[in-house]
This record gives sequence, C-alpha cells and structure tokens, in this order.
Amino acid sequence: MASVDLAKVGKNLLKSDESEEKVELQSLWKDQPVVLFFLRRFGCQVCRWTASEISKLEPDLRANGVALVGVGPEEFGLQEFKQGGFLKGPLYVDEQKKCYKDLGFKRYNALSVVPAALGKKVRDVAAKASAEGIQGNFSGDLLQSGGMVIVAKGGEKVLLHFIQDSPGDYLPLEEITKALGISATVKEGQRPVCNDDVCTR
Repeated sequence: MASVDLAKVGKNLLKSDESEEKVELQSLWKDQPVVLFFLRRFGCQVCRWTASEISKLEPDLRANGVALVGVGPEEFGLQEFKQGGFLKGPLYVDEQKKCYKDLGFKRYNALSVVPAALGKKVRDVAAKASAEGIQGNFSGDLLQSGGMVIVAKGGEKVLLHFIQDSPGDYLPLEEITKALGISATVKEGQRPVCNDDVCTR
C-alpha cells in the first residue's frame, strides 16, 4: 500500500453532483469514516458493475456510520450513471484529477490501454456486468485508472488504499468490511468463469 498524505490530498477540491459546490476532499471524512470509490469513468461498464457490487454494502456501512462516496474524473456519463442507480451514495467530480494523481491512480497511454482493456480480468467482469444487464459506453477519458481509499473518521488514518493495476481490478467486498472492522450481511456477486471462448455464470 502506497503512502497517502491525507493532509495534502484532503485539500483537493471536488465538485458535488447534487449542489455543484466545490468541497475539500477532507470534508468527506471529517465526521465519519468514508469509503471513497474512484471510478475510471462514469460510462465504464466495469466501474458500473463494481459500483453496484460495493453498493450491496451500503446498508451495513450506514448502520456502522460509514459513508459511501463515488468520485469520477470528469462529468461525461455522470447523468446516465445516476439514472442507472449504480452507486448508493453521493457522487463528486475531480475536475482537475488532482486526487487521482495524488493517490497514485495511473494513467494509461494509447499503447498500454488496449492490452489492459482487453485483458482477461476486464473480460470476466464485463461478462458479469452484461449478464446483469449493466452496459457501458466509451465516452470520456479512456486512459484514467481508479481505485479506492477508505479513511477513518477525522482523517485519523488511511484504512485501505487500493490502486487498480488493470481496468478489471476491484476489491472483494470482504476486504472493504475487513478494513473497516465491520461485518456485512451480503455476499459478493459470483464472477463469471471465463476461458478464451466463453464466459459462464
């Protein structure tokens, strides 16, 4: 886990989807622990499926006083993402992508994104998303990666810092609850089993 300078990254501004006001990132963990899910893109099919998976934890998170927040690197696809109800939590936009940079969420280049996007992990999750009726699009910044940060109340410490290595990487739900020290009543969705030709449930 890379070191996170909460004092530095906490000063970065995010735009609230609801109010359109700019808020400091640290305001999100001021009064409660927070699970910050940084999406690659709001239109990303894998991100939408991951958001819906993480949202299965929302009742348990809320019961334990933990906020669930989604952050995207731009507004492309935001309205469609909201209409799809993929994440059960407030949404913000990091218009300057400063949080993404400060948290070590890499950017692909034109040559590295194609093999990464066509890799087995991405195909596996995309197949699961399709099986659940979750679609995506290719609007917006295709080169940004994402991840997750879980911060203790008041910014006391980083409980978890996850950086995607591949666009198909995501954290199992049990790792999120373990980092928070809570139990959950839901089970993770079954990922498809894929070989080069076929994916099954």
